[in-house]
Amino acid sequence: MQVDGKAVDGGLLPDANGKDPNPGGETDSSKWQKPRLTRKSLMNCCLVKWIIASTTQQGPDDDSCDGDLELSMVRHQPEGLDQLQAQTQFTRKELQSLYRGFKNECPSGLVDEETFKTIYSQFFPQGDASTYAHFLFNAFDMDRSGSIRFEDFVIGLSVLLRGSVTEKLRWAFNLYDINKDGYITKEEMMAIMTSIYDMMGRYTLPSVRDDSPYEHVEKFFQKMDRNRDGVVTIDEFIETCQKDENIMASMQLFENVI
Repeated sequence: MQVDGKAVDGGLLPDANGKDPNPGGETDSSKWQKPRLTRKSLMNCCLVKWIIASTTQQGPDDDSCDGDLELSMVRHQPEGLDQLQAQTQFTRKELQSLYRGFKNECPSGLVDEETFKTIYSQFFPQGDASTYAHFLFNAFDMDRSGSIRFEDFVIGLSVLLRGSVTEKLRWAFNLYDINKDGYITKEEMMAIMTSIYDMMGRYTLPSVRDDSPYEHVEKFFQKMDRNRDGVVTIDEFIETCQKDENIMASMQLFENVI
């Protein structure tokens, strides 16, 4: 991950010829080696792989997604392509590819929570992904409508894949702030961390212990809650993550299960 202010290239969407943008499988270097899940292996699944698979099924020559992202007979029509390109770090071709897959999976133009749970249960069949999918859905559902629009989807992905360090940390804070009151409590951090371990813990090498989520939360929260008031503010969260290498490495790992 690069310094704040510089975009981190997601490099996850196939290029115009459908080729893997990272054929060599290089991964980001880090001193933190546990759990041993590579960025490439994680980012080739879940939301990105779900979209890419849907696009591939439709075929690269499918022209049903026009340049202005217009739909007929849908519940929600997304914003214009030019506007979304200005709001994200995606190119026009990447947005077209993402929208083609999104529309293929969600003809109504909206994603509901059950779809999120289905996606994660497919990629983590040996774990319980339902709780994490619930928290993640709420982080994407910015207007709390109970469904995710294409605009919300790609804006969130843009931050996670190509945003600056601060942008990514702000998004992560929103995920951990379950009740959206502007603070993270130890209980909220524990709920998110437990849901991640429930989903992917058994895939790690070496395998995690049952008390690992508790240990992580105790260590992280003690460092983040600098004024010892029992909650973590967004400033405390960002400042601590940027200064502590182990916390930052763990945040990078957990953002990759998206």
